Amino acid sequence: MITIDTCGTISYSPLIPAIKAMCYASPGDTLEVIMNNAEAFGDLKEYLSEQGIGFREIYDEERMTLQFTINKKFQ
Repeated sequence: MITIDTCGTISYSPLIPAIKAMCYASPGDTLEVIMNNAEAFGDLKEYLSEQGIGFREIYDEERMTLQFTINKKFQ
């Protein structure tokens, strides 16, 4: 599992490291994206839904986690 922890990212959107990891991942890789930014978390959930990628949501106080498996190569 590839874990991307974007908590504390303040110089740019936490979506950037998440999308970067998705681009470098191979089909079949499982990613875990940890965020503390609710707006970016919602945007990532919406994007995954639009792409037909199922995900698991985990909530732990201020930290929100999405776990999903890459099913195709992103370009």
